[in-house]
Amino acid sequence: MSVRRLRGITAAVIATTALVTACGGGSGSGGDGKVKLALVAYSTPQAAFTDIIAAFQKTPEGKNITFTQSYGASGDQSRAVASGLKADIVEFSLETDITRLVKAGLVAEDWNSGPTKGILTKSIVVIGTRKGNPKSLKTWDDLIKPGVEVITPNPFTSGAARWNLLAGYGAKSDKGANQDAGLAYLDSLLHNVPVQDDSGRKALQTFTGGKGDALLTYENEAIFAQQNKQELEYVVPDATLLIENPVAVTKNSAHPKEAAAFLKYLYSVEAQTIFAKNGYRPVTDGVNGFTWPNPPQLFTIEDIGGWDKITSEFFDAKTGKVAEIERKLGVATEK
Repeated sequence: MSVRRLRGITAAVIATTALVTACGGGSGSGGDGKVKLALVAYSTPQAAFTDIIAAFQKTPEGKNITFTQSYGASGDQSRAVASGLKADIVEFSLETDITRLVKAGLVAEDWNSGPTKGILTKSIVVIGTRKGNPKSLKTWDDLIKPGVEVITPNPFTSGAARWNLLAGYGAKSDKGANQDAGLAYLDSLLHNVPVQDDSGRKALQTFTGGKGDALLTYENEAIFAQQNKQELEYVVPDATLLIENPVAVTKNSAHPKEAAAFLKYLYSVEAQTIFAKNGYRPVTDGVNGFTWPNPPQLFTIEDIGGWDKITSEFFDAKTGKVAEIERKLGVATEK
């Protein structure tokens, strides 16, 4: 796929709030007797969902179900649903984008009570580089060297950006034990970021378009770029963060039975294999034929305090420690 083609895909995803399939309209029942479900998701799993929906529609449970699909920056998508965007199934980058909907009364409080705790896919934060890695960027320290441009999105719109920054923070703070060291690292890192797009997919477009020396991104995004013939390589740091992407059905779905059936299918070996083919680490046993790097110092969000603590201390738009760094750089922290 050419850079121009990738830009076209990204623009279509980012420039509109909703990307609607040929079935048209929102959640409801069509005149042909088919049920329409609305899927609202963050920006990166679009290609995977396209194949998964097609496979689901070939099953007995999915044969009379069509979909509308909306993709965009995780935080923006969550806020849109909270403000009235129709959704039967939501998949976001961050747990906090689901819990926003729990607080709004749109997702059940026990959404994460299942065996995977509501997590649909996993990934890790990696360092994307130019072909051949001409600046030999392999470690977190390499990203804060003078003259190195790092591409990562805005953490106040993008879930990917929060994962990226917290990976660097956790690595350089000994998983939060030395918060000052971690925050000093983020200050240096963000000073090397020339532009902060509003989503992970748009940041990928910026990098593949020629800007920057390194790209902080999901492992699956780097694999996506390579699958689409982009000249991008990536390095897995020894210390990095496990990414966990949550999914839920909404309480106000007009078709709760069908939405639940699709949610169940998403955890099937068939669907999880499609996710794996798109670079995601599966959460279901039985997905074979894939090998994933095992970073020796892999850590989780819980290891650095958990989402409630981190969101309040770091990403509160007015009082957060990352917000303070961003404001000094002239970056918007409020929508």
